Amino acid sequence: MIGTETISRVIGKDVYDESGDKIGSASEVYLDDETGQPEWVTVRTGLFGTKESFVPIRDADLTDDGLRVPVSKSAVKDAPKIDTNGHLSPQEEQELYRYYNLQAGTGTSGRTDTTVGRHETTAGTTDRDRDLTDRDRDLTGRDTTGVDTRPAVGRDTSGPTTDNAMTRSEERLNVGTRTEEVGRARLRKYVVTENVTETVPVSREEVRVEREPITEGNVGNAMDGPAISEEEHEVTLHAERPVVEKEAVPVERVRLDTETVTGHETVSEDVRREEIDVDGDTTRDRRV
Repeated sequence: MIGTETISRVIGKDVYDESGDKIGSASEVYLDDETGQPEWVTVRTGLFGTKESFVPIRDADLTDDGLRVPVSKSAVKDAPKIDTNGHLSPQEEQELYRYYNLQAGTGTSGRTDTTVGRHETTAGTTDRDRDLTDRDRDLTGRDTTGVDTRPAVGRDTSGPTTDNAMTRSEERLNVGTRTEEVGRARLRKYVVTENVTETVPVSREEVRVEREPITEGNVGNAMDGPAISEEEHEVTLHAERPVVEKEAVPVERVRLDTETVTGHETVSEDVRREEIDVDGDTTRDRRV
């Protein structure tokens, strides 16, 4: 159970629903006027924490990791839209009790307007100050009884006490590069067959019949043998035939290598910054 002694630890904590899903961050704690105990916490939700929703804190648990509330994230998302202006009217509080299906606390007969966090009202505010309405104050910041209700100069009214100045921060875009794998290339060797045609000269022997007359020079050969007989002569013919041989010979070496090519890419991103507005009469701005 969240007590007044742990309120300062709630502000700024991450808020988780009953299933452990993160809802947002705690902004303000609203105290019950009669009991002085924490009753509601406003949770900043949305992409940039610009929306605030009221969430019951009565049965919430506070751990080192954050604040766990007994409702669902979807319930908080659809909660009644009530302005976080420092107090809850009885009608607004009854609407929240009905929405979250909770029993009304003992302090619902009056307003729940004591807050701890962003607004000026703190857990140490007296009952008289809590009952003070805006119409009881004049333009000088004093109530009708003459008590000065304006905060002291330099007082921190937005959360845990700091010094007399606030820090303005902004996001800056830091752009760099990282190396990542975008693809692969590989060498693969395979065999293809193609037909190669070449012309080669070939020679062959053919039979040619030569006849020569009988002369004194060959008469002796012509008369060598019987005058009339049967005889055979045989000649062997030769011819060239194409012969094909194949051999594998290396023709080139192929390898993969990489080279770095530098180009330019444009990146765009939204960055946030804090701006500070000054309410009330101010003198000229002075930088130190």
